[in-house]
Parts: sequence; C-alpha cells; structure tokens
Amino acid sequence: MDIFRLFIISLMPVLKVLLVIIAGSILATQRFDLLGCDARRHLNNMVFYVFYPALIGCSLADTMTLEGLADLWFLPVNVLITCVIGSILGWILVIVTKPPRHLWGLVISCTSAANLGNMLLIILPALCEEKNNPFGEVASTCSANAKAYASLSLAIQIIYIWSVLYFLLRMYANHEVKETNSNISIIVAVNGCTKDVIHDPVGLSQIHNDGNQKVSTTVKFKQLFMKIMRSESLRKIFAPATIAAIVGFLIGIASPIRKTFIGDSAPLHVIYSATELIGNAGIPSITLIVGANLLKGLSGSGVGPSVIIGILIIRNIFLPVSGIGVIKAAKHLSLVDEDSFYLFTLLIQYAIPPAMNIGTFTSTQSIMYFHFPKLVIVFFEYQSTL
Repeated sequence: MDIFRLFIISLMPVLKVLLVIIAGSILATQRFDLLGCDARRHLNNMVFYVFYPALIGCSLADTMTLEGLADLWFLPVNVLITCVIGSILGWILVIVTKPPRHLWGLVISCTSAANLGNMLLIILPALCEEKNNPFGEVASTCSANAKAYASLSLAIQIIYIWSVLYFLLRMYANHEVKETNSNISIIVAVNGCTKDVIHDPVGLSQIHNDGNQKVSTTVKFKQLFMKIMRSESLRKIFAPATIAAIVGFLIGIASPIRKTFIGDSAPLHVIYSATELIGNAGIPSITLIVGANLLKGLSGSGVGPSVIIGILIIRNIFLPVSGIGVIKAAKHLSLVDEDSFYLFTLLIQYAIPPAMNIGTFTSTQSIMYFHFPKLVIVFFEYQSTL
C-alpha cells in the first residue's frame, strides 16, 4: 500500500474527531452560546451518569465472552502498563517543570490516562470501513474485533481513572471544604466556570445501641457493613462507569444472561437496544465538550508552556517509543498473537491523547461524590425498621 493511501486512511478517523471539536468550539462562542459554562457542566453530568455507563455496559455486554476475554488477556495488562509508564514520566515532568502543586495530579493524569475507549471506538471501526484497509480483514470481522478491543480498553481505563487517578487528582487539588451542620460542601473551580458547590448529605439515620443492651452478631455485622459502605473511598471507586463495566462483564460472560439481552431474538433485546441508543450519545457529547473547553485556551490556567510541551513530548514521543519496546518484548515472549490488527491496537494505546477523558474527569461536579453505596445503606436501614 502506498504512503499517500495509508495517510488518507489514518487521517479520516482523526478528521472526524477534529470536526466535532470545531463544532463544540463554535457552539461555545458568544454568538451561539449553546455550550456555555452551565451547559457544559450539565452535559458533563449527563455523560458521567448516563451516556458513558450506557456506552460501556452495552459495548462490553455485546463483545465480551469468557473465551474472548481469555484471548485478549494481554490487552488490559497493556493498558495498565501504559498508565504506569505515563505516571512515572508525569512524575518526572512535575519535578522538572515545577507547576503549581495543586496541578501535579492533573499533569500526571494527562500523561498516564488517554482516550483509550472513546478514541479507539472512533478510530478502529473507521479503519475497518476503509476499502483495502491495511489489516486485510473482512470489514464485518474487523469491526467486531475493533469494538471488542475498544470496549475492553475503555472499561479497564475507566476503572483505573476512578479508582486511582481520582484520588491522585483530589490529593493535590486546591479546594475549600466548608462544613454546615451535617452537610459537607466542596467548592471547586473548573474550566473557568463559576465555582460549583457540591453537597454531600451524610445525615443518614444511624443505628444507636444502648450501652447496657447486648448487640447481636447480626446487628454488629450490619453496623460494620454500613460503616464500610459510608466510607468516602468506596463511594469514589463505585462511579457509574465502574458499575457499568462490572454489569457489562457479567452479562457478556454469563451465557444465560447474555442470551436474555443480546441478539435479535432475545426476550429483553429492547432494553439493550434502548440503552445502546443512549450510550451512542456519549462520544459526541464528550468531543463537543472538549471543543467548548478549548475555546477558553490557557489563560488563567496556571499551566506554563513547559508543562504543555512536556505532556506533548511524553504522549507523542516517549510513550509510543516505550510502547514499541513493550510490544516487541511481548511478541518475543509469545504473550501476544501475530494478528496485525491486534498488535496495532496494542501499539496505538501508547499514542492516544488524554484531552477528552481528563476534560470530563475534571469538569463534572459528579466526580466529587457518588451515592450508590448510600442506596445500599438506605435499603439496609429500611430493613432494620421492619
């Protein structure tokens, strides 16, 4: 295949993303004002609570089987390797460039987390749709594989983002905590928007026991369980996308459940179709938000040119070079198959920018608290009153 044809094939998916980003920037201008500060915040919440969980759950339920997961075992390992290498390089970058300390977590997040899911869901299928694609696969087979690779990458990194990077970002974030009675208010400023106040009501009913009254083992266990469920760390890990990934995996690998939802003849196929329709809004919504955020530029961000250049060098030079070394080593050790499309996916995981994930990660007020464990607490406390 000649170089020009290969360039055109690789350009099309990227061009699609750039056009949507430009549309987001235009919609955020004062002339249209459709993606202003409040609109972006609300759209971020929709992505966080609705679009992304639906996209992840449906993608994994449709593409993941127990056999397929066994064949693709190195792909999630490769995602973790990219994150580890990126984190190390990001830590070196903040030591060298010395940005404001409250931005250290953000810089490390940018070097370690990429758009492995949403970008791959655009790039890989688009490559398969091109005539004479360089992988020599039938379009339908290529597209199915592309969706499986992208879905698994997305699920693994979403878990990594909300279980590791969230704590890293929060540890360095500059925020003010105000306590009012039983409510905790956290004030943060993101993307130049007016400060958002997020309330975390913790005034759930407590189980009090008289000191003279003997407490049964069941009650002690319930108290311990509810204490764990109230912990802040658990609330952060159980983000909606994490729960959606778990549900998607369960549906995909459990054959009876899979047959209930997946397939034209499945009795509950309409539920899967409706959820998939909602999830399809996730990628364009995130991309529009990125375009709207870019309109503001770097003014007032506190980020120096050296930090930006350092992130670009890490993501576009150091990580791809390290990825070549990792994949070559994996091939030498027979850890991966010789399938060219699979190897391409592993390599491209080291060469994806971080803008969309980090934009959603830092922009949405929903990242501060998630209340799924509290639903469990309410259920158990309700049962205790019966």
